[in-house]
Amino acid sequence: MGIGADGWDGLAETSRRALLAADVVVGGGRQLALLPDACRAERVAWPSPLRPAVPKLVAEHAGRALCVLASGDPMFYGIGRTLAEELGPERLRVLPHPSSVSYACARLGWAAQDTEVVTAVGRPLERVAAVLHEGRRLLVLSAGADTPGELAALLRGRGFGPSRMDVLARLGAEDETHTTGTAESWSAQPGDPLNVVAVECRREPGALRLGLVPGLPDEAYEHDGQLTKRYVRAATLAALAPEPGELLWDVGGGSGSIAVEWLRAHPACRAVSVERDAVRAERIGRNAAALGVPGLRVVTGRAPAALVGLPTPDAVFIGGGLTGPGLLDACWEALRPGGRLVANTVTLESEALLAGWYRRHGGELVRLGVAHARSVGGFTGWRQAMPVTLWSVVKDPVATGPVGDAEPGGNDTAGDD
Repeated sequence: MGIGADGWDGLAETSRRALLAADVVVGGGRQLALLPDACRAERVAWPSPLRPAVPKLVAEHAGRALCVLASGDPMFYGIGRTLAEELGPERLRVLPHPSSVSYACARLGWAAQDTEVVTAVGRPLERVAAVLHEGRRLLVLSAGADTPGELAALLRGRGFGPSRMDVLARLGAEDETHTTGTAESWSAQPGDPLNVVAVECRREPGALRLGLVPGLPDEAYEHDGQLTKRYVRAATLAALAPEPGELLWDVGGGSGSIAVEWLRAHPACRAVSVERDAVRAERIGRNAAALGVPGLRVVTGRAPAALVGLPTPDAVFIGGGLTGPGLLDACWEALRPGGRLVANTVTLESEALLAGWYRRHGGELVRLGVAHARSVGGFTGWRQAMPVTLWSVVKDPVATGPVGDAEPGGNDTAGDD
């Protein structure tokens, strides 16, 4: 059952009847305190950690009418999802209340369907950086009283200091508050922990523009030269073709750009970046946080040994170490049937290796050449970057045997010559 900051008075009659009929009510301390004396049920506060306690609590109160309280809509970043996953949706009756998002949009006159929502409750605030775009409206669900100030600092650091911020606290209650300012001049002291922050995004003049599609500017990354450059990166991500919920192995992470842009493709995407150099591995983590995907998992170690025990990937990118003993074989064996593998190289030795795999498994083997206009005396000419060979292939969803068992011409593109 959802309940708001207005407590009993804000509940629908259906919810009130359910509470009065309950034998046990479970919730947070703040929510339980909102119930009137007329509610005679036994009150049980959630233990911590919460999720492992669910089956035990249900078992302890078997046969009794059990009600669980949640803030707002239980199925929107709430306990309802956990209960459905742990117990099964057929065992639940959900009575929602207006969410903080609904209240905030109502107060601001914003269309909810056009508003991006990011939660900082139990999640890194850096995730906001992935959705900062000129003119967009965001609602950030705060983790506490300090979130607005931390968000203002993040906006300033990402070049969005002029953005307007509205902090709406205790939505729906009689003592509801509304504080307004801009990120660049935010000086409000921490207030009520029960708040939502609305942001109207405004980019500073000259701030780096980070678009939605793969191929972010190279300047967006901290790197030491080990970086898949912008145009090759865009082609690589197109070949990897991320879909929601899929897992990428980024082997030979360098600066982490492939994994970062895979994760930016959709919030449900997952990625592991494997990098043998500890300094670069730390840099990958910083790049991920700066670009709004702090959930990137970074593994420090040399592949293929560092790949052992990682979850099965839907796609694999190999950006370095191709000639390492057993690396391609290990990645291919780990890849799920129907998964994609993409490998890039600039050396003849690795190119020869990829040509052999192409003959056995098919796929697409392309060479990418990029030239940039540069000053030549008083004129302008082209400066060619090193060509990059890119092999992309889909693993046969039926044949899962070792490399030597593969038939030549694994798909329609093989043997075209």
